[in-house]
Amino acid sequence: MNKTLILLVLVFALSMTLAGCGKPGPTTDLEVNMTEFTFTPAEFTIPAGEEITLTATNNGAVVHEFVIFKLGTDAGDHFGDEDEANIYWEMEALPGESKTLTFTAPGEPGAYYVTCRTEGHLEAGMSGEIIVVAE
Repeated sequence: MNKTLILLVLVFALSMTLAGCGKPGPTTDLEVNMTEFTFTPAEFTIPAGEEITLTATNNGAVVHEFVIFKLGTDAGDHFGDEDEANIYWEMEALPGESKTLTFTAPGEPGAYYVTCRTEGHLEAGMSGEIIVVAE
């Protein structure tokens, strides 16, 4: 093989490897770890209108919730009773508990706010985002 052909093959292989290193595409299976004041990961990408399976594990010392808000809404600085109407879907897990539940993803693409309803957790930064994309 000549040097030019070898170089082209190496450049192609490198570009294919780097293309696979970007953010993962939308998924219907989510896993989240909840600890004091953190969701790990804190961002998810899901396909619009599909059934989503969420496995949430509470490795914290208190109850945690995974609350998805309707598009364009959030809890502001404090989660209160006035936020109930803006909730799209929610689940709760006790300390040490792991739950697997399903929900239907919103049909409208966009960035959906996620937080924990447990008092003081939003204020401490326990929030995230679900990115809904059209397929």
